[in-house]
Amino acid sequence: MGPCSTRGLWYRDSSVESGNSESFWLPPRLYHLESHHTEASSTLSTWLASGLSQDAGRENTTILLAALSVTPRKQRRAPLPSWHPLLLPQWMQNVLGQVLDALEYLHHLDIIHRNLKPSNIILVSSDHCKLQDLSSNVLMTNKAKWNIRAEEDPFHKSWMAPEALNFSFSQKSDIWSLGCIILDMTSCSFMDSTEAMYLRKSLRQNPGSLETVLKTMEEKQIPDAETFGNLLPGMLQIDPSDRITIKDVVHITFLSGSFKSSCISLTLYRETVPASITDMLLEGNVASILEVMQNFSGWPEVQFRAMKRLLKMPADQLGLPWRPELVEVVVTTMQLHDRVLDIQLCACSLLLHLLGQAMVHHPEAKALCNQAITSAVLSALWSYPEEESLLVLVYSLLAITTTQESQSESESVSEELQNAGLLEHILEHLNSSLESRDVCVSGLGLLWALLLDGIIVNKAPLEKVPDLISQVFATYPADGEMAEASCGVFWLLSLLGCIKEQQFEQVVALLLQSIRLCQNRVLLVNNAYRGLASLVEVSELAAFKVVVQEEGGSGLSLIKETYQLHKDDPEVVENVGMLLVHLASYEEILPELVSSSMKALVQEIKERFTSSLELVSYAEKVLLRLEAATSPSPPGREAAQP
Repeated sequence: MGPCSTRGLWYRDSSVESGNSESFWLPPRLYHLESHHTEASSTLSTWLASGLSQDAGRENTTILLAALSVTPRKQRRAPLPSWHPLLLPQWMQNVLGQVLDALEYLHHLDIIHRNLKPSNIILVSSDHCKLQDLSSNVLMTNKAKWNIRAEEDPFHKSWMAPEALNFSFSQKSDIWSLGCIILDMTSCSFMDSTEAMYLRKSLRQNPGSLETVLKTMEEKQIPDAETFGNLLPGMLQIDPSDRITIKDVVHITFLSGSFKSSCISLTLYRETVPASITDMLLEGNVASILEVMQNFSGWPEVQFRAMKRLLKMPADQLGLPWRPELVEVVVTTMQLHDRVLDIQLCACSLLLHLLGQAMVHHPEAKALCNQAITSAVLSALWSYPEEESLLVLVYSLLAITTTQESQSESESVSEELQNAGLLEHILEHLNSSLESRDVCVSGLGLLWALLLDGIIVNKAPLEKVPDLISQVFATYPADGEMAEASCGVFWLLSLLGCIKEQQFEQVVALLLQSIRLCQNRVLLVNNAYRGLASLVEVSELAAFKVVVQEEGGSGLSLIKETYQLHKDDPEVVENVGMLLVHLASYEEILPELVSSSMKALVQEIKERFTSSLELVSYAEKVLLRLEAATSPSPPGREAAQP
């Protein structure tokens, strides 16, 4: 064996078939584990085909192998390249990439490793590692046994997150452990094993000690010190909720940074298929294109061009109202290439196109609106929460999927989306993205869809909505589509009791403004009058705001205009009638109704809509109130008044 240092050593392999000895360098813990797991490593490679661990005396346990090949190792050490200092950064990046892929897949399956440490990362060659000991996820379920185990080996438990020592595990616990591994790899040239262990332990109470190490890394010009300096503080936060996720780690290192890995490159840096060949393969029909997408599932550029091709296809060729296999392939592509923004954008555009076409040509077609679509687009949103173009597509898709489900399914989806924090996400972007019209329109549309079933998980955030919509109106004063979306939200908020009394006047003014702006938009007019009726029913202050004379005229004159424009639309007339009933319930409002000659309008409604029991009932109630207001006082009543 060759020369060694305090934290790393040379390993000289003289068993290569050629007879030439090969040398390479490894951090001691990884080397130690490799040397003690030679047989185990070979067995793990053999298990890769079955995916089962044949542990004696224990049920088979599914294991994850973060490997680039499935070739079983021989019982001797594989040929390894000669070590050179310049190879170390690339080696670290490559190993880190494989571990990240493995851990990301585990977290995608909602599996927590619970025991990440160097001894569970097995090197089977110079650039090929595997993640082991998935049994911890099953074994660490007994708190008493865990407390005993945690005290047995303080060295190995130094890799564990602060909360893990108290038997509290989450995906963020794995992030802490991975951060400790990365810290150990990057500091091994200037810290020995004991120092490293005490550093890891100290971070649980004093995260400030990390700054000293990061500064030393910069001074000693450790490769990629700047990237690790950005990464490690986010991974080694004492509070789990403050730690970054595995996707954040990937973004900082392999997407935002310059890292490359033989594993990460499978989706990000692999050799591309020439566009000319891809286009030739995609010349067929939908079935042929789907076959290409399935055969080239690992090539994002092929998936991207295939979906672009599908987007250009006419509706009759796409096989609408839906093709389940098409939706399935698109959703699978989104999941496989969740790190590629262009894939997410194109897939969401295609899904929105399919849903839109199905709704236009086949309104009854609801099979596309399933949980798989909702999960996929929601995952894309959380991966790129600030990407406005994707945000608009996702908001639009979720609005459709939420409203197209059956009532029970819609309530379930709406509640699920609210619990995922979508309501707060919408309000945050309505506030921060006022300059983006598309974000505001799609955000209001999705907000309306979430409120539609009346199941609100938390009403507190909704108190901000009237003020936010007021800002939207001020930014887009002549935008009919924006006003239409806003009126729908106001109506539902009024029904849910989410508009505070001090906001009544502001909301009434905005609803009247919207009607004046877009009398020709039937949906806007209906929702605005519904909202007005709901507010007037509970507040006399709101009623006065409707009838008072302002710069644009009173609400009563607007009601007359609306009736004349939509007198042949029973739904509009019914909503107008409902508002008049609530206005007429207030004694102080009756004189305004009388002076505005509202009696003639109500009488006409009663005579024209004799077949509508609801409208006739509204008209009769208003007429009775108006007649009572205009009837002469009984004899002697005036004399009794002062």
